[in-house]
Amino acid sequence: MSEIGLAEPLPPGSTIGVLGGGQLGRMLSMAAAKLGLRTHIYCDEPRCPAFDVSAQQTVGSYTDFERLTAFARSVDVVTYEFENVPVEAACHLAEIVPVRPGPRALQVAQDRLVEKQFISGLGVQVAPFARVDTAQDLAAALDRFGGQCILKTRRFGYDGKGQVSVAPGENCAQALAAVGNAPAILEKRLSFACEVSVLVVRGRDGQDRFYDIPQNTHSGGILRRSVVPSSLAPEEQELARRMAQRIAEALDYVGVLAVEMFYMGPGSEEPLYVNEIAPRVHNSGHWTMDACPVSQFENHIRAVAGWPLGSTERHSNAEMINLIGKDAQAWRELAAEAGTLIHLYGKREPRDGRKMGHINRLFPKC
Repeated sequence: MSEIGLAEPLPPGSTIGVLGGGQLGRMLSMAAAKLGLRTHIYCDEPRCPAFDVSAQQTVGSYTDFERLTAFARSVDVVTYEFENVPVEAACHLAEIVPVRPGPRALQVAQDRLVEKQFISGLGVQVAPFARVDTAQDLAAALDRFGGQCILKTRRFGYDGKGQVSVAPGENCAQALAAVGNAPAILEKRLSFACEVSVLVVRGRDGQDRFYDIPQNTHSGGILRRSVVPSSLAPEEQELARRMAQRIAEALDYVGVLAVEMFYMGPGSEEPLYVNEIAPRVHNSGHWTMDACPVSQFENHIRAVAGWPLGSTERHSNAEMINLIGKDAQAWRELAAEAGTLIHLYGKREPRDGRKMGHINRLFPKC
């Protein structure tokens, strides 16, 4: 059933349940508190960043339906901060309390093959892809695509994990072994100019708003930097927004949705290809915390609570840089920089590849 037109907005004092206790859950909790709303964090780890700032906490497995039931009965709506929440858990919760965005978004985003089939079925451009279950499947797809490709596990890969580059003539059995012999998808590697993402927030009334499109730089599969404005021409930005809007509408989505895209460069016949979607607030939208009147986190909370959406206008140009691993140890110097806003996540151990925080640098809007 569509969410549009159902129920009254949640008043201040209501409780938002959040599945996941990482930094996104932490920043959602802080945004909710600004609106007089409480959060109850459900996480399978006893020490997580969101617990520090939430009104209530539950430690439990995402497959513990008894504990999930108690959690659902303590909140007014449930959302999530990561896309690998078991779909069965979201469906169970949805029988007790509204879950926004709905379980369908999780089902699509958790399986790269399902995701690609869903997006291409909407008439939205994606890179050529093929299902891979065996070495024979991989060899046939490589012959069909030609050139460099990337083999990805269908499930659970993130930040560059669960994927390997492969080309025709290489050992297909070894490539599959490199991704754990898991069900996989092969994608043709595109020669793109840059990566961008569209951040759309859609309310329960079906209205949507868009943040400016950030241009993203990755290193080792991890987002390192996002800047606004991007290099896309106005008509290309409008095309990107229409592509994201089509996906959000097809999912009957409520909340912030990130649609990551490859930009092929000016003059390209097909300038934009969707890479993947993230049914949640997104790392490439962290700049909105300081460069917009209403951040992606606040707008997500507004959407799932049924409130009017806030402004997505940008008052400054911005650069967001992730603080990964030991980068965060330079907090003294970063905090002293004029025009630099520092956000640390309260994580205790600065492991390699671990996002410890981010900084936003603001510049006058041209």
